[in-house]
Amino acid sequence: MTDQTERQILKSLQTLPNIGPACAKDLYMLGYRVPGDLRGEDPVQMFENLCSITGKRHDPCVLDTFMSVVSFANGGPARPWWHFTVERKELLRAKDSVT
Repeated sequence: MTDQTERQILKSLQTLPNIGPACAKDLYMLGYRVPGDLRGEDPVQMFENLCSITGKRHDPCVLDTFMSVVSFANGGPARPWWHFTVERKELLRAKDSVT
């Protein structure tokens, strides 16, 4: 893949709400190439994969951002990433209580 193609992909991902250059690179690293690739994805799994690939634990706000773009890709309205913080906390609390 050429640098030009990679730049075009990153630019395309930045058309998503809440996605700037750094997060577009994260999505690219995870294998997403067009916004539609996010449809039906699991934001928690995306976050865990990112942490695994990079070898570091990312800020939970990254998960909020992933939740926002997956919601948008699934047809939801564009909403700021911080609107997903309460939902993320509830999701993770429920997940922890199951395990």
